[in-house]
Amino acid sequence: MDSTYAHILDGKALAQRIQAQLTDEVAQLLSTYGRPPGLAVLMVGEHPASAAYVRGKERACAKVGIASFGRHFPTNTSQIELEQTIEALNQDERVDGILVQLPLPDHLDAVSLLHQIHPDKDADGLHPVNLGRLVRGEPGLRSCTPAGVMRLLREYQIDIKGKQAVVVGRSILVGKPMALMLLEADATVMIAHSRSQNLKELTRSADILIAAIGRPKFITADMVKPQSVVIDVGINRVSDSSGQSRLVGDVDFEAVRDIAQYITPVPGGVGAMTVAMLLHNTVLSYKRTQS
Repeated sequence: MDSTYAHILDGKALAQRIQAQLTDEVAQLLSTYGRPPGLAVLMVGEHPASAAYVRGKERACAKVGIASFGRHFPTNTSQIELEQTIEALNQDERVDGILVQLPLPDHLDAVSLLHQIHPDKDADGLHPVNLGRLVRGEPGLRSCTPAGVMRLLREYQIDIKGKQAVVVGRSILVGKPMALMLLEADATVMIAHSRSQNLKELTRSADILIAAIGRPKFITADMVKPQSVVIDVGINRVSDSSGQSRLVGDVDFEAVRDIAQYITPVPGGVGAMTVAMLLHNTVLSYKRTQS
């Protein structure tokens, strides 16, 4: 690689190492406690991207030795039926983690379903109790994508203490928990978003820039501080002139890699880490119930 290019933060390779460690750990736990950890991913409808994500999660579970209790519901499934399913999974001792795959069809209330999941089985780390634990710096299940980002920064020994971190995006899935985790690691944190004034000035001040805005190639070269760390959380499917579709991030990778010191690719960066942290959370929940 040309030395003028940024170092690639290889989330895919790290995720594979984490999964290999979990495979060994699950085998030991199974021999000690007589059952594997269990994860239930609930999916509603025929959203193609969601279906691909769910298949990927279930394949990763199988590889590590986690039992899958996933359910795929038709689009017209009622709120009541899903709530009853979640309640049954809360009571099921074989299930350690429960995840509702988003987005859901419009007639369903995703927030209410999320609240229905027992906090100790909240594999996605998005229940208000777990977010509250994060705010208070208490142990708990952490939101998978930002936890994956933190794990990646740690792996590459990127110093966070005292650094200026700018998170572009304020969703409850990524932006807010990401900012809290960076703050917990002693970064100086700013959250920017689509309504922020002088966005370019804000992003250029970042030693660590996290793009989680959901807009393809939104972060351009002139928005990035030289020698900074750029983490691309975006996963956007775009089509080229010939109709071929491909995944791109929220960062213009080719332009920004000339400027940054470290950068995550899409695919192969944060996405793979999200799945690894989901498996990590499931095993963590399992160990808590067994101890």
